[in-house]
Amino acid sequence: MNEGLFTNEITILGIGNIILSDEGFGVKVVEYLQKNFSFPENVSLIDGGTLGIELTEFVTGTKKLLIIDSIDGEKDSGTIFKFVGDEIKNHFNEKISAHEIGIQDVLTSLELTNKKIPDVIVIGAQPFNLDAGTDLTPQMKKLLPIVADMALEILSDWKINFRRKE
Repeated sequence: MNEGLFTNEITILGIGNIILSDEGFGVKVVEYLQKNFSFPENVSLIDGGTLGIELTEFVTGTKKLLIIDSIDGEKDSGTIFKFVGDEIKNHFNEKISAHEIGIQDVLTSLELTNKKIPDVIVIGAQPFNLDAGTDLTPQMKKLLPIVADMALEILSDWKINFRRKE
């Protein structure tokens, strides 16, 4: 079986462009999780940046995929989103950003090659600012631990044991 390059049973994938302020939210949440929590060996935390279809090699073979992203849900800035199952396809089919198209391409490619990931969840928040800059806006920084807690809750539902670092 062709397993992903770095993939384990569970993959947490943070995506986004870290030089466009709040667009880098997904990557920043994964960095927050890596800094503050320890995870078992069967969990991979990946900074997917803006790789697009190239992400396929990192997630092929995973059984559960949690994607964290800055999400344009056409709602008020700061709105938090969670998409599961068909909600993912419905949302990402309408997107035009490069990495959002990449997510849909990755999931479709895996489905077409009979390597579909059984459980996929996407969480994130509507950005406040997408101007050039490497820092999240103060408002988005406040959402970081909230979305990280959502990720941890999902991992708990998946029966993954993790612990806060000292």
